[in-house]
Formats: sequence, C-alpha cells, structure tokens
Amino acid sequence: MSKRISAARMVAYDVLRDVDEREAYANLALAARIRDARLDRRDAGLATELVAGTLRGQGFYDRVIELASGRSLAKIDARTLRVLRLGVHQLLAMRTAAHAAVNESVELQRKVGNAAAAGFVNGVLRSVGRSTPEVWREQVEASARNDDEALAVGTSHPAWVVRAMRDALRAEGRADELLALLAADNQAPLVNLALLPGADIDAETAEVLGEVSHDVREDGSQDEVQQTVLARGPSPIGLELLRGDPAEVIERLEQPVGQVRVQDQGSQLAALALSRAREVAVGERWLDLCAGPGGKPAILGAEARLGGATVRANEVAPHRADLVRSSVTAVSEVVRVVSHDGRDDAAYGEGQYDRILVDAPCSGLGALRRRPEARWRKKVTDLQELIQLQEQLLQAAVARLADGGVLAYVTCSPHLAETRVVLDGLLKRHPDLHEIDAKAIVSAIAREPLDLAGDAKSVQLWPHRHGTDAMFIALVEKRPAGVRG
Repeated sequence: MSKRISAARMVAYDVLRDVDEREAYANLALAARIRDARLDRRDAGLATELVAGTLRGQGFYDRVIELASGRSLAKIDARTLRVLRLGVHQLLAMRTAAHAAVNESVELQRKVGNAAAAGFVNGVLRSVGRSTPEVWREQVEASARNDDEALAVGTSHPAWVVRAMRDALRAEGRADELLALLAADNQAPLVNLALLPGADIDAETAEVLGEVSHDVREDGSQDEVQQTVLARGPSPIGLELLRGDPAEVIERLEQPVGQVRVQDQGSQLAALALSRAREVAVGERWLDLCAGPGGKPAILGAEARLGGATVRANEVAPHRADLVRSSVTAVSEVVRVVSHDGRDDAAYGEGQYDRILVDAPCSGLGALRRRPEARWRKKVTDLQELIQLQEQLLQAAVARLADGGVLAYVTCSPHLAETRVVLDGLLKRHPDLHEIDAKAIVSAIAREPLDLAGDAKSVQLWPHRHGTDAMFIALVEKRPAGVRG
C-alpha cells in the first residue's frame, strides 16, 4: 500500500498537468484546485509555492534533470518529468528536508505515473540533492553553448526573452540592469490593491487599518499568527500587501463591493495616465477598447464619475466581458460594457471619443512574475501576429478619436517590437497625431519619484526598478484639423 502524499503536493502536480495538457492559466487552475481540495491556509501556501516556483525555475530545473539523469527531456515521460520538476524545486529552492522531498516525489510518481519509474525518480533526486544549488548553477551554465544560453538557462528564461529584455533596457541606456530584471522575474510579486478614486477611505488610512494580527489558534499557540502589513507604493490609489490575506484586508476596509480590488500598480498607473492626462470636461466620452478582465475600466469609470464623463468598455471575448461587468459594479452607472472585435465598427457605437485606451493583446513578457507559465508558452514566432493585431486595433481606434482627443497605447510587455516600434509606426502613418509626454504625466501622478530612464516620452515600468509589472504607457493626441501639420 502506497504512503500518503500531502494534499498540497497532489494539488501542485494536478495544476502543472493542467498547465501542460490543457494550457490552463496556472493562477486560475491553482485557485480551483485549492478550493476543490479544501486546503487550509498553510497547505494552500505550500501548493502555491510549489506551482509558481516550479514554473518559474522550469528552464533551469530541466537542465539539472538532464545532467543528473543523463537523459534528454524527450526521453522522460511527461508525468515523470512533472514529478521531477517538483522534487528539484523543493531540493534546490525550498527549505524542504531532502528526505521528505525525495520520498514524497517517489510516492507521487507511483500514484500519477509509471510506478516502475519510481526508482528512476529516486535516483535522479538523490543525485540532485548531493550538490548545492550554487554547484548546479555552475554546472548548468558550463553546459551551455554560448554566453546568452548560459544566462538564459541560469536565470530560467528562454534565450529570445533574455535578448528582448536586454534590447529594451539598452534603449534606455540601462543594459547593465539585465541581471536585476531577470532576478526580479523569478521573485514572487507582492499582492497590490487599488482603492478606486472616490472611495470613502484613502490609502494612508487603509495602510494603518490593515496592520493587525489575527488567526491565533484556540489553544494559544503562535505559529499560525498572521500579520497583515500594508505599504503604499508608486500609484496614488495603490497599496502593497507585504503580508496577509488580500480577501481579509479588503473585507476589513469595509468599502462597497468593487471599491477595493487586487491590481498591479503598474496597471493602475496606466489607467490613471489617460484619465489624468488633462482635466476632465463634463460630458466627455471615453472608450476602453480591450477592457478584459476589468481592472483598468473600473479605474476609468471611477475617474469618469468624478469628472462627469462616461465610459464604453469593449471586450472581444464574451466570457471576459462578463468579468468586466463584475469588475465595474461599483461604477456601473457610468460604464457600459459591450462585446465586439475592436477592429469592427460595432465596438465603437456612434460618435467619437475624447479618450481611448488601447490596452492591446501582447506577449505578456512584462508579467512573467505573475504568470510564470507564459515564458514557456510564448514563442518569438507569436510576435508578428500580435504586432499586426496591435496595429489594426490602433488604426481602428484612431479613426474614432475626436479632434483634440487623447489615446493611450498600453502593453504589458517591454519588447521593443510591441512598444516603440508599433507606436512610431502609428505616428508615421498619422501626421495628425503627436506624442505627448507620458513621462511627465506619470511622474506627476505617482506618489513617489519614479526612475523613468531613456529619452522617449513614453513610460516603461519595470519590476526590478519600480516593483510593478513591466507596463509600457504611451500617450498621443489628435491635433484639431486647423492646427495639423
């Protein structure tokens, strides 16, 4: 009879299988599996670390497995490979006792894969455990064919992503920050909260209210005490949750549903850059062209309500449009949600818009900390189709931008092909557009000084420098007909 496998490890394995076989998003699959397994807080935390850490380190761990086993990955069964990745992560990146990591992995193999391969799993993991993470890193980098490959596998990034990140940093004169950026991609991000403008509580007050202890066991033991700690970040409506449960913090702040939400502060700044690019005039019409899953249109709705404007939020996928509707509940009186392809006239309805947000579908390379599976799922060959879509969405949006109107082009990617190249192409095709200084606007909005490098007027945020996702933010204005040229 097989020994019991911890529920957290079983959940982690199931999520990795969901990611591999169903192309599931790890965060969504993890939440569902944790809920179905009814994991307590401690086991849920362990499952989360196992999934996110294993996916972030997958490139490095795969090379360790090849070296330790003497086999190529192609010769290892997919189920066994998932078991090995989980085991290697525990041995090289967690405080799990070596015997526990090996023994549970062996039992997991017997349960989910070919039981005859349990000995193989045991041998490979014991081999891995005989060397330190530092020694393995030296061996992995020494096995690479060139410096770029050594950097890529050593930091667990695809080589094309490393090159793209280097190019983007070099464009700012900051190529020397590449290692810091790649390291930040491999760190679990803090949970960030947004307090919608107009809330009955400000960030300073919320920070104080959030600093409490809770969850002491009935017998008085202290090992389950959770300390909730909030800190203010770069967004004027944002808070960083340094420690604690975001759902409990949101509940404790006692705000109407939707007024406080989980949202990266880079995303918050992107929405605020458009809404605060200039003073809002009563009666303005705003459009969020790619609104899903709903964080930015909620902020735009709150800002529009304060200024007397209205928002049309369009999302091409009906199920994501439903998410937008849920997200804008607190500002539903000024936000109308529709579902159309952003390249079609139906997305725009009648008339022109004073402000348009094009938060375009992109490679998502700016959110690798939050979506660790994306680095292995995205390919450099995906870019051309994405760039074409970005250009088409912008072309359609510009046609509906009113004279004197402002358009924000936003991507969660620092890849130059998805940022400055697309933007410069748009400006070249439309002499009636001119770029306005997003750096100055975002700097004026931010709660604290931001190190925004480079000569471009656009903003590139970075996880290693700003603690946000790597959001790109550009603003353009359509000149009135009489002043074009």
